[in-house]
Amino acid sequence: MTGTSAEHATLTIERNLKAPAARVFAAWADPTAKRQWFACHDEWVPLEYSLDFRVGGAERNHVADTDGVLHAYEARYIDIVPGARIIYAYDMKLGETRISASLTTVTFETIATGTRMLFVEQVAFLDGYADNGSRLQGTQILVDRIQAFVEREGSIFH
Repeated sequence: MTGTSAEHATLTIERNLKAPAARVFAAWADPTAKRQWFACHDEWVPLEYSLDFRVGGAERNHVADTDGVLHAYEARYIDIVPGARIIYAYDMKLGETRISASLTTVTFETIATGTRMLFVEQVAFLDGYADNGSRLQGTQILVDRIQAFVEREGSIFH
């Protein structure tokens, strides 16, 4: 096979959240809660979402962008320590083309003001896909959204 490549990157985002670790962890684990914050483009059309949050479980998020192109996220949960750590692997496709494969670790540490959440993603961008920083930008938007969700008064986890 010719024309194959893998460009590697590590994305790291640390955030101090004004919410208890149990609430932050629950926002990742509960399908109803996660669906409220797990989107980086509000104008994109949701097509399919499912979350089976357990070791060996899967998550699927398919959306269409404003041009109608499918963005498919498919994840599998590798390790879960309630309230402390989540490790999952996922791939992303644009249409039928796989553009990346990732291993992600999210940790939760109780601090005086709430929770320190550390998000680390090791990603391989595949076959010449030029990310140009869009994955980091999208992930930062997701972290902003989970922060707003868990810190919001009236959140389902208060």
